[in-house]
Amino acid sequence: MSNPFDLFNEWFSEAEKAGQIEPNAMVLSSVREGNRPTSRVVLLKHIEDQAFYFFTNYNSDKSKTLTTNTWASFNFHWRLPVHRQIRMEGEVFKASEKISDDYFRSRPRGSQIGAWASPQSQKIENRQELEKRVAEYEKQFQGRDVPRPQYWGGFGLRADRIEFWQEGDSRLHTRRLFVLKDGHWTESLLAP
Repeated sequence: MSNPFDLFNEWFSEAEKAGQIEPNAMVLSSVREGNRPTSRVVLLKHIEDQAFYFFTNYNSDKSKTLTTNTWASFNFHWRLPVHRQIRMEGEVFKASEKISDDYFRSRPRGSQIGAWASPQSQKIENRQELEKRVAEYEKQFQGRDVPRPQYWGGFGLRADRIEFWQEGDSRLHTRRLFVLKDGHWTESLLAP
């Protein structure tokens, strides 16, 4: 198989069928000012045109980091029973308004309200402050659809390097590396 996206879809489907809890959970790693690495878990919510998307508040710490340095990596890890990992690296970009709008409309209403209420990554005095903001936005949008805030949307990662790792006996794992060069994917087998 010379197309890493077909292989990704196959492995993702197998992780879902195996009953993985949130198989779309992935570690997003980026580099902030001062060349300090930072990681957090986000959820893959959309794949389109060979790009992998997650959604967030554009004022968040992760968004500011990704805007400053647009190179990042994702890491999916599915322990039992599939024993697999997929790592990908590439350039990150803001999703189109349409992709962000479409995904926002698909979210539960409570999550839509939460996008308005939470000043993500900012300090708050206490939990009650956040709950008060939720109540205010519930009242503001009562009886109507919740619009997507302009400061909330998606990021896509267009991978140029994807590694598929399959656990093997005696730590002799299988590592398949796909690298995009001049518009074409090449595949190599790496020693474990």
